[in-house]
Amino acid sequence: MFQSCGVIETQPPTLDSPASNAATEPTAKDVARGIMRLFARNDIWCLGEVALKNGRRADLMGVDAKGLVVIVEIKVARGDLLGDSKWPDYLDYCDRFFWGLSPALDRGPLETEAYQPSRCGVIVADAYDGEIVRHAPLEPLAPARRKVQVERLARIAMRRHTAMLDPHVGDLGAE
Repeated sequence: MFQSCGVIETQPPTLDSPASNAATEPTAKDVARGIMRLFARNDIWCLGEVALKNGRRADLMGVDAKGLVVIVEIKVARGDLLGDSKWPDYLDYCDRFFWGLSPALDRGPLETEAYQPSRCGVIVADAYDGEIVRHAPLEPLAPARRKVQVERLARIAMRRHTAMLDPHVGDLGAE
């Protein structure tokens, strides 16, 4: 189902690389970039920082080739992972849910029942690529809800694209 990249390794930075310091752990932005590369190879297209109707904000939200909605919650620090009690609020807005983690972050807590391992997948990524280490099972949304989510995501993407081309037009709409 997914094309894997193999083992995630931190690579030395170059002038155009996202990491400015080889000793620096990947940031949430780096992890998002690696996941987006993994997803692109697998025909899943996503946006970052998508506001949901329940007031939460998905770190990454996308749609696969079958029209299924995927959400990824990114964590790069143990305290952030352990202190996140809001993540179950995302489950009503996606067909598949993944945790996106930095390679250095301990995945142990995600194996406990508090993190519903039978419901959530795990992706490990850095700024260069990502790998699924546990697939997310399909928990299908109701077709009407999926349609609303896909249409809403498409409108957000078009609004962002328009704002990139003409920043003044982007000020006219709201997410």
